[in-house]
Amino acid sequence: MMEHRDRPNGQPEIPPAGSRVALVTGGNRGIGREIARQLSRMGLTVLIGCRDEAKGREAAEQLGKEGAPVRPEVLDVGSPSSIDALMDRVREKYGRLDVLVNNAGIILDRGVSVLEVEESVVRQTLETNFFGALRLIQAAVPLMRKHRYGRIVNVSSGLGTYQAFELLPELKGQSGAYRLSKSLLNYLTCLAAQEVDGREIKINAVCPGSVRTDMGGPDAPLSVEEGADTAVWLATIDADGPNGGFFRYRAKAEW
Repeated sequence: MMEHRDRPNGQPEIPPAGSRVALVTGGNRGIGREIARQLSRMGLTVLIGCRDEAKGREAAEQLGKEGAPVRPEVLDVGSPSSIDALMDRVREKYGRLDVLVNNAGIILDRGVSVLEVEESVVRQTLETNFFGALRLIQAAVPLMRKHRYGRIVNVSSGLGTYQAFELLPELKGQSGAYRLSKSLLNYLTCLAAQEVDGREIKINAVCPGSVRTDMGGPDAPLSVEEGADTAVWLATIDADGPNGGFFRYRAKAEW
């Protein structure tokens, strides 16, 4: 096991990329897949979480052909037992988790008024978009503290900010379940960031923007490479990097 020493100036020594283990949830497609690809090419051991085992293997095989080897893991972020099982495998096989990207997310009420959305849809959305991230953060932080290094990135959305009411008034109360889940994820980011030291472990949120994925649609202005960029930056920032912030295009964004 690598000995962890502080730098002369008191800053924690950042483990080299080749010794770091990263988990990207929802890493078999879209922005998650691109985040996994970029992290792998930077030398990290990357695990991609996917509910469907076959789809995870297919994505891993394709990424490997692109020169970005990753390791597929079955993970349903909406299932506490699935999260527990994965974290047991991570502890047993790797003994560490250095980077967690909470990317898995769903939108089930696009265009539906908050006055009409079914409660079951709200619950299912929160289970995936919020509670999954909460459980993974709670499981990951002890491993990160053990090795005195950790980067957690919550892939959120500008639709979960108060600013959305001012910039996108035409949305009114539409997509309320999705927007509520991202608002909670943003607040969770702030709360969790205050519970870590902010030097060795950092927790931030990112708005990737409108990206050409299954969720963003084919007419979205940003490529997946552009959408993944800020998340990858936050996943690999040094000890002087931010903690508890919300970012878009590598710049602080309004909550």
